[in-house]
Amino acid sequence: MKRVADRGDQAVRRLAEVEAAIAVLSNEDLLDLADIFKAEPPSPIGDMAFVEMARRNISL
Repeated sequence: MKRVADRGDQAVRRLAEVEAAIAVLSNEDLLDLADIFKAEPPSPIGDMAFVEMARRNISL
């Protein structure tokens, strides 16, 4: 059980690192990332990029 919990904790930390990395991208890099991941079906990274774009009030 501890091993499963540790893996879950690692996954949560890694996800937070990805979100933080997206948050510190320059506007140009964020737009590039969103453009790459705008294709269907939606992806979690694309969703994160579009949320950050909305927060910054920028769009493709």
